[in-house]
Amino acid sequence: MTIRPCLPWPDKRLRTKAEDVAEITDDIRTIWDDMIDTMEAMPGVGLAGPQIGVMLRLAVVDGSTERGRAVRLANPEILHSSIELREHDEASPNLPGVSAKVKRPRAVTVKYLNEKGIVDRRDFVGIEATSVQHQIDHLNGKMYFDRLSKVKRDILLRKARKQG
Repeated sequence: MTIRPCLPWPDKRLRTKAEDVAEITDDIRTIWDDMIDTMEAMPGVGLAGPQIGVMLRLAVVDGSTERGRAVRLANPEILHSSIELREHDEASPNLPGVSAKVKRPRAVTVKYLNEKGIVDRRDFVGIEATSVQHQIDHLNGKMYFDRLSKVKRDILLRKARKQG
């Protein structure tokens, strides 16, 4: 079990687009395992590679109540988003102590490379849909607060600085 440290905001890697994964190797599987351990230790429902300084398009998502059902994703890409939106309180271990309500599609269909290196598709709904979208934002160098108005974003960042 390896819990990796999360990069503190405003580390520039959190604003950098992650690189595609060429193939699924044992090294990639080890990174995924570490990401799951790190996610469980937070505790959280997802984690993206850049959050721990791994600049690859890797993510893990587990919104199950019993846990231990993490989906490992490489190069995730949203193929379809529902019209219906869902509001959820989002946060990040990269900017601890603050959160904000963000509206995102309630359901998404995602294409990704699975742990066997096979292109897979999966529908994510509810908390897992929110989480996978949140992780894809991280892979694209975006944070959840980028989806807020400028006023709300400034208030959130000011509050985070006071706590830090």
